[in-house]
Amino acid sequence: MKHRIVVLGAGYAGAYVAGILARRLSPADTEITVVNAVPEFVQRMRLHQLAAGRDIEAPKLADVFAGTGIRLRVARVTAVDPERQVVAVADADGGGELGYDTLLYALGSHGADRAVPGAAEHAFDVAARPSALRLRERLDGLGRRGEGGRVVVVGDGLTGIESATEIAESRPGLSVALVARGELGARLSAGARDHLRQACDRLGMTVLEHTSVEAVEATRVLCADGTALASDATVWTAGFEVDPMAAAGGLEVTGNGQIVVDRTMRSVSHPNVYAIGDSAHAIGDNGRSLPMSCASAGYTGRQAIEAIVGRLTGRKIVNTKLVYTYNHISLGRRDGILQPVDDEGRAKPKYVGGRKAARVKAGVIRTSLWATSHPTFGIPKRRRRLATAPDASAERAAAFAPDASAEAAV
Repeated sequence: MKHRIVVLGAGYAGAYVAGILARRLSPADTEITVVNAVPEFVQRMRLHQLAAGRDIEAPKLADVFAGTGIRLRVARVTAVDPERQVVAVADADGGGELGYDTLLYALGSHGADRAVPGAAEHAFDVAARPSALRLRERLDGLGRRGEGGRVVVVGDGLTGIESATEIAESRPGLSVALVARGELGARLSAGARDHLRQACDRLGMTVLEHTSVEAVEATRVLCADGTALASDATVWTAGFEVDPMAAAGGLEVTGNGQIVVDRTMRSVSHPNVYAIGDSAHAIGDNGRSLPMSCASAGYTGRQAIEAIVGRLTGRKIVNTKLVYTYNHISLGRRDGILQPVDDEGRAKPKYVGGRKAARVKAGVIRTSLWATSHPTFGIPKRRRRLATAPDASAERAAAFAPDASAEAAV
C-alpha cells in the first residue's frame, strides 16, 4: 500500500511543497493529494490590486500540477481528525473523507472575525478572491455614479496601507481615508514613516491616527471619539486569523489557533501532521515566532520538505533557515517601502523607498507566482524510495516513545 500524503491548501506554501514532494519522492510507494477549495491558484499578495481594478492572473491548479502525478481534489476542508487520520471535505458531489499517513496542513489564514458591530454586515475585505471581487464591483459602481465616492479603510497594517494607497491611485475619483489605531507606520523606521506620509499626501488620502472604530453602518463608520466618517465602501483590514478547525480536531494549538510545531514543522502533538505558513506557530532562528506572511510560508515550506523527505526515506533531516528580514509594502504601482528588520523584529534605521522598492516588491510577487506555477523546476529528477514499507501506525508509536529519534524513518 502506498504512503498517502495529503496536502490541505494550495496557496503559496501548499502548492509549492506538494510539487517538490512529488519530484523528490518515488511514485512507486507514495501518493500525494492536494485539497483546495477553488480550482485556481490565488495570488493573495495581490488581492488588494484585484479589488482596486487590476487584472490578476489565476493559474488553474490542474495546469500547475500537470505532469507531477499529484491528485487534485477541489473541495472545502470541513474537519480534521488526527486520531483516525482522516480529513472531511465537502464539494459539489457531497464530499466525504480522505485518509492519510502524512498530513501537511497549509490552510493559511483569513480576515479576522469582525467583532465590531456592523463590520460583518457592512464592510468589505481583501482576504480572499471572492471578497476582493465584491469590493471591486462596489468600487466600479461608485465610479459609474459619476459623483465620486468615499472609501474608508480600517486598519493600518501592511494590508490596510497597501489597500488604501492602491485604491487611491487606481481610482482618483474616490476619496480615500485610512483609519489607524495608533501611529501610522508605527513598525517602520522614522525615514520610512515620513515616506509613507508623503505617499498618502501625494495620493490625496485622509489619515486618521490614534482612532478606534466602534461600529460600522451602511453609510458611515463610527469612531470611539465620536467622529462619524461618511463611507460608501468600508474596507476591513484589521488583522487575520486562522480557522479553528485544527483546535477542534485535537491538535495542539496556540491561543490564536495556530498549530504548535517543532523545528521541522512537525506537530508536537501528532507526529504525522506537519503545518506550514500562516497555519503554523513556528519559532524562527531568532527565537521569535514567525509572522504570518508569504516569506514565512516559503521558509516553513522548505523546512517541511526536508523533514518529510528525510523521515520517509531514512535520510538526515537538514535544518533550513527560518528567518524574517524585511517588510515589503507597495504604495500603488510606482512607489513602495522596503524595510529591513533586526532579530527582534524591529525596523532598522535604513530603508529603501520609491520606484526601486516598488520594483523589488513586484519582482517578489512575480517570482512567487512563477515558483508556485513551476513547483518542480530545477529540482533533481531522482526520486527516492521510502526506507521501509509505509506504516503510519508504527511511525506514530515511535514518535511518542521516550527514546524516539528525531531522525527516525517511517
